[in-house]
Amino acid sequence: MTLINKGGYNLKIGGTIALIVVMTALVGMFWTPYDPAAMSAVNRFAPPSLAHLFGTDNFGRDILSRVMEGAGATFAISAATVFLSAAVGIIIGGLTGYFGGIVDSVLMRVNDTLAAFPSILLALVMISFMGPGKYNVIITLSILFVPSFARVSRGEFARLKGLDFVHSARIMGAGHARIIFRHMLPNTMPVLFGAVAIGFNNAVLAEASMSFLGIGVQPHEASLGRMLSESQGFLFTSPWYAFSVGCVIVLMILGFSMLGDGIGRLRDE
Repeated sequence: MTLINKGGYNLKIGGTIALIVVMTALVGMFWTPYDPAAMSAVNRFAPPSLAHLFGTDNFGRDILSRVMEGAGATFAISAATVFLSAAVGIIIGGLTGYFGGIVDSVLMRVNDTLAAFPSILLALVMISFMGPGKYNVIITLSILFVPSFARVSRGEFARLKGLDFVHSARIMGAGHARIIFRHMLPNTMPVLFGAVAIGFNNAVLAEASMSFLGIGVQPHEASLGRMLSESQGFLFTSPWYAFSVGCVIVLMILGFSMLGDGIGRLRDE
């Protein structure tokens, strides 16, 4: 299988999986088959059936409804994290890659210092000061993900600034802002789209891990990581709980991983 065929294959399959998961998450923000918080003593640990496709949990809550709501929460947190970190990282990387010199040295040293700390350790320290909760998770993960976007953006801007179309724009009198945002930024989009896909994948993993440990989304709210943590105590009495939540996490990560890989392969070709 050639590089471009494999890239196209990953792009199609990954895009399809990601689209299905994202659509499910978006629908779960506004509609679910049952009230995700509705409890039923008589339906505790009910196995999967036509009434409850994913079964019910230890409180008799419909797992499919909770998975849809949890997927929506995980998607929203991950999307907000990637949006904020990409916006800041692209600006930092663009400035350092375009101007170089002292700007590059100062900003990239700060970037490297932040990237040198183990992510999970730094996240634990930040959450210990700010407290758990989805908004603090977004802020923490956004800060942690800035260096990766800054490095990618810096490399692309440094590569582009020596090309003919940039020199032509300077000769025609275009200012720095116009060159950066009008001429160079659009040409970095293929690389940045791949970085965003991988960043979203990492954000899902990070959010799920933090919520699983109890420092992310709190018990009164649903998220995939929080639900996976709750389900581990019922692996023998209600294995469908952990299985359904785990499958959604795997599909979300697999879809965006293949999507990012497909974009990268097609770009290289």
